[in-house]
Amino acid sequence: MPLYLTEADVTALLTPADAVAAVEGSFERLARGAIDNRPRQRMALEEGVFAVMSAVDHELGYAGVKSYAWLPGGTPFVVLLFSVADARLEAVIEADALGRLRTGAASGVAAKYLAREGATTLGVIGTGWQAGTQVECIRAAVPTIEKVVAYGRNADKLAAFCKEFNCVPGESHRQAGEQDIVVTVTTSKDPVLRGEWLKEGALVCAVGANDASRRELDNAVLERAAFVACDSREQSQIESGDLIEPVERGVLDWLEVHELQEVVSGEVQGRAADTDIVLFKSNGITAWDIAVGARVVELAREAGVGRDL
Repeated sequence: MPLYLTEADVTALLTPADAVAAVEGSFERLARGAIDNRPRQRMALEEGVFAVMSAVDHELGYAGVKSYAWLPGGTPFVVLLFSVADARLEAVIEADALGRLRTGAASGVAAKYLAREGATTLGVIGTGWQAGTQVECIRAAVPTIEKVVAYGRNADKLAAFCKEFNCVPGESHRQAGEQDIVVTVTTSKDPVLRGEWLKEGALVCAVGANDASRRELDNAVLERAAFVACDSREQSQIESGDLIEPVERGVLDWLEVHELQEVVSGEVQGRAADTDIVLFKSNGITAWDIAVGARVVELAREAGVGRDL
């Protein structure tokens, strides 16, 4: 029978380390051509957006759909997993926590493969609902991290975030942007990170903007980057304003944009030198949802968690 997992179930079962391992495995299968992933489709609602994403992971044996409705009253998320071999609906998973963890895990994988060796500091610009899992997953993937500097415009939210995730409150965007690894995870329409702030050897994980009209990075970030990677080039060409506009202005060429799976598989060398500035542009792809969802279902079956439908 299909298994139903709530947000509380997912939170109790899935650790940042679990999520990082699942997403890393997903990148490996993407590189082998074992996953068929489709870009996000968005449909307008009267006061929001309805989104649908799908993928088939042939090695895991699951086809999956992630869907959510962005509305003034909230944003409910769900992941549906279908067992291909058994021709059945395997699980229905409430997927807010799952989505935040898989997004953080992707940054963790990027940091594992693209951060300079011995990176000790992490800067986070943004303290919203996606930011905490960025910190947790990057810490899980890069054990040398010793200090996290966070910055957000709301002083009370910043203080609460730093207390919860053991961070140092930054005084400005710039202070967070001067660390070894820098994550931008905001809803800003305009750049919050300037290339001039980046130290030699920095890795930037740009997570917040997945709309062609939004940017978190200025052109100087792209100009300074020796290597640029994304999760899906096809999806980036649709919704990554941080890449689309620089390409249109001649700052970047799509031929210079690699997919992270190429680095994870060893097909492409990402960082060539400790002084290189490297960028990972994250949009969020369904392949990660299926991988993390499959792991949650496995853990739930072992622990007897969830309910049958």
